Amino acid sequence: MYRIVVGPGDLAASRFGVAPLIEVHSALGVVAGRMPVGPLGPWAERVRPEYRRVAGDPALRALAFLRRPHGYMADFVVPPPARPNLTVADQLVTVRATPLAQARREIARNLAGLPEPDAAVRDVLEAPDVVERLAAGLETAWRALLEPDWPVLRSILERDIVHRAGRLAAYGWAAALDGLSRKVRWRDGVIEADIHGDATYRLGGAGLTFVPVVFAELGAALEQDWPYTLMYRARGVAALWESREPRDEDALARLVGRTRADLLCLLAEPATTSWLSAHLRMSVGGIGDHLAVLRGSGLVTRERSGRSVLYRRTAVGDVLIGTD
Repeated sequence: MYRIVVGPGDLAASRFGVAPLIEVHSALGVVAGRMPVGPLGPWAERVRPEYRRVAGDPALRALAFLRRPHGYMADFVVPPPARPNLTVADQLVTVRATPLAQARREIARNLAGLPEPDAAVRDVLEAPDVVERLAAGLETAWRALLEPDWPVLRSILERDIVHRAGRLAAYGWAAALDGLSRKVRWRDGVIEADIHGDATYRLGGAGLTFVPVVFAELGAALEQDWPYTLMYRARGVAALWESREPRDEDALARLVGRTRADLLCLLAEPATTSWLSAHLRMSVGGIGDHLAVLRGSGLVTRERSGRSVLYRRTAVGDVLIGTD
């Protein structure tokens, strides 16, 4: 179990962020069979043909080999977010700036306890340009596996951040951690996380970076060279790919139409048009048209969060949805 001791200044210093390369490496681990599929089965089946197309790339094979369900993984290939609104390109710059000596130390630590890699993987990991080769492998995995879905995936993460950051700011640690994971607890100034290993860390005023993820379970990066980071699975991941059966018509749907009724139900919490589009299996343009009508009627409002626009049900919409 990990114990993270929280001090008086850590609440104000804590923040949330999105780490695209953590998602890339985790997604590669899932589709390569190195990580549990969990609720991501439909996604894995859909992208498997693209994965097969690039799976022979030695750099991808080396990255997949480094992926493990428990234990240390080389930090430089999965950097936590140093600032908000990072892109894959931003994080790849960070990866490529890794000194070779650091990369070799982290890879050696990552390999401890793993079986001997095959010759092609070993050649990548021992190459003098290993940093560039692994960065190129991450870029290949990004384009093949995640880039087409990234607007939707990012909206899932941003939706979770808005929810949990609001709870942290308004109610403190216990409220922010409530429902984060069955393996996380708040106990008398200490965050307890059921993560493989046994260690105690003190934030010491640096705060904690919360990183919601789609393709991994609970994890932590608590090395001194990186921001103290706690990764957890974002809410609503399974709902993105689950099958949906048509619902019976009801009073609200007869009043405003099925799609607008569904939108009002979904907008109890902030969401982007991309997330709504994926959830309702409609085009972004079609969702935007319905949102414009609902907004003009005072039933939803919108606000900007970073580069995204989030929609939320208004108090009037809350009253109306009570008839659904």
